[in-house]
Amino acid sequence: MRRELAIAIRMALATLLLTGIAYPLTMTGLAQVLFPHQANGGLIHHEGRLVGSTLIGQRFSTPAYFHGRPSAAGAEGYDASASGGSNLGPTSGKLRDRVAANVESLRTQNPSAPGPAPVDLITASGSGLDPHVSPEAARWQAPRVATARGVPLAAIETLIETHIEPPYLGVLGDPRVNVLRLNLVLDKQFGAPLGRGD
Repeated sequence: MRRELAIAIRMALATLLLTGIAYPLTMTGLAQVLFPHQANGGLIHHEGRLVGSTLIGQRFSTPAYFHGRPSAAGAEGYDASASGGSNLGPTSGKLRDRVAANVESLRTQNPSAPGPAPVDLITASGSGLDPHVSPEAARWQAPRVATARGVPLAAIETLIETHIEPPYLGVLGDPRVNVLRLNLVLDKQFGAPLGRGD
């Protein structure tokens, strides 16, 4: 009995050292070497203050800024402590009502937008905190942003095109635009709008 107990204790300690200390330290070290920006939260500082993360979406509602995907994270959305989707299925009346309200709101905010709203501006992501939109969603919002800032539409469209991120490793995922980065570049190139808000 003592022999089995001694073996069990040694195995427990070895497993603890391996999976509880060695593995996490190795992975943390590799992340810091290979992906330091992501490993440290993707934080972005602007004019000496922290403005957000490239990895976590946030609410933008001012017409002069690009807006991200709707969020179902938390009661008001974009709550990083309550990451998650709505878990409403495709036959849910509540989901249909939410999507219809999103479409109406988008049309009201973007009267000059071409065609129907892209699906990623209508539906929330699985986490509710997606920091990206598709290039189509950014282009769809461009007329509103150009009008609100009083700049040529072509200038906004060029800015979008230069900030499209390709799929990871060229094949994983879709092209995307980081909303926070794009909005910071808007301010840098054209100045912050009056009554900036968010």
